[in-house]
Amino acid sequence: MNQVPKEMILTAQQQQQKHRRITAAKLIKQVLFIILGSILMGVGLEEFLVPNKVLDGGIVGISIILSHLTGMSLGIFIFLLNIPFLYIGYKQIGKTFALSTLLGITVLSVTTSLLHNVPVITDDLLLATVFGGITLGVGVGIVIRYGGSLDGTEIMSILLNKRMPFSVGEIIMFFNIFIFGTAGFVFGFDRAMYSLMAYFIAYKTIDIVITGLNESKSAWIISEKHEIIGDAILARLGRGVTYLKGEGAYTGDDKKVIFCVITRLEEAKLKSIVEELDGSAFLAVANISEVRGGRFKKMSIH
Repeated sequence: MNQVPKEMILTAQQQQQKHRRITAAKLIKQVLFIILGSILMGVGLEEFLVPNKVLDGGIVGISIILSHLTGMSLGIFIFLLNIPFLYIGYKQIGKTFALSTLLGITVLSVTTSLLHNVPVITDDLLLATVFGGITLGVGVGIVIRYGGSLDGTEIMSILLNKRMPFSVGEIIMFFNIFIFGTAGFVFGFDRAMYSLMAYFIAYKTIDIVITGLNESKSAWIISEKHEIIGDAILARLGRGVTYLKGEGAYTGDDKKVIFCVITRLEEAKLKSIVEELDGSAFLAVANISEVRGGRFKKMSIH
């Protein structure tokens, strides 16, 4: 029987140990960022929004209303109302998501309880709305980016989407309209409008945190001068290009398609390069939420 060389066994063991170290490092990073995001959301709520009677949407919004009406801790309602959705998330999405969400909600509940009696940063309503929305959005965005959630509304919407003729976004919108409408009767409609403003700011901030400030874009270019354009992109933008084979559906002619990935700051320069070299070229640009691997890092231009 052929025996595996000892050197290969050691190499395999070393690779397994390396894989375990990488996995452990990723897990620690995920846990730390979920804790950070949850704390930031708690700061946004207790230091800006809640003391000024401004709401967030979703389960947190309901929790703020119930806390105001009963006098009980906000953290208790956030934790209790999210428990059913944790179970649903475990069944529908997976164990890792459920545990990440449980960690985030627990830290959020504890943070809001600890900060409840801490003096607020500002009592200016507009400043509280803007900075509360930003802080909350950064926190939620970090948690989502690292695989968790701080509100069961999204899970509920995904389930209802399978049984109702509405998209997930539409269900969330209807749910939040109900919450902000209720807030109008509890806190006054001026506070409901400020709450809507804070929600919009948080929503846009979440989007920025998830996609990143250096948002990437994919570009597809069809041109007879594909080699000239490709060389120009490489030389003037420092971006690699890939040539794909295409076929015109109407003419049946063979086409060369240029594919490349750029940042949003490079989009204008790419358009000027294409227009300069072939004004009749077809150009399509689309947003990309994430880029990994390959040679996306900018090449040095000499």
